[in-house]
Amino acid sequence: MNEQEREELQRDIAYLKDRQAILDCVSRHARGHDRHDSELITSCYWEDGIDEHGNAINAGPRYAAWVNEDHAKASILHTHNLSTHNCEIDGDVAHCETYVIVGLLDHGGQSARLISGRYVDRLERRKGEWKIALRRSIVDVAIAGDASMITYLGDLGYTHGTWDRSDPSYVRPLEIGTPGVKW
Repeated sequence: MNEQEREELQRDIAYLKDRQAILDCVSRHARGHDRHDSELITSCYWEDGIDEHGNAINAGPRYAAWVNEDHAKASILHTHNLSTHNCEIDGDVAHCETYVIVGLLDHGGQSARLISGRYVDRLERRKGEWKIALRRSIVDVAIAGDASMITYLGDLGYTHGTWDRSDPSYVRPLEIGTPGVKW
C-alpha cells in the first residue's frame, strides 16, 4: 500500500467512525425517550444545544424533563423507531435527517397513535465527541386507532417496556427468565 492509499484509507476510516458516532448519538436519544432516561437524553445535547418540537423550544439540558412530562401526559408507553438516516459531514459539523415512527399507547391501553416524521439535526464535534447542537422535529403523518390487540399479546405472556432502568434492555447479562413487567 502506498502513502496515498494509506491516507485515503485513514480518511475513510475517520469518516465511518464519525458516521457511526453520529448515528449512535441519535439512537441513544431515541432510547432515552422510550425509557424516560433523562440522563441519557441530556447526554446527547451540547450544553448550549436546542430542541425544537413545534412551538416548544427547549434548551438541550432541559429538554428531557419537558419531553418526559409531555410523553407521560399523553401515553403509558411509546417507542421511537428510527429508520432512514442521511448524514452530511463537513469538518466538525454534521447535518442529518433521520426518519422516525413514534408509537404511543394511550392511557387505558385501548387506543394508540402513530406519528411518522423526521429529526433534522445539526450535530457538532467538540473535543472529539459528537452531540446535538440543534434538533428540529418534523411531523409528516399522524394516525390514531384501536390498540385493544395488546390484551391478546398480554395473554401470550409478552413483557412490556418500563420508563426506568428496570426495563429489560438495561439488564446485564440478559438471560432466560430475566424479569420484566407482563401485560
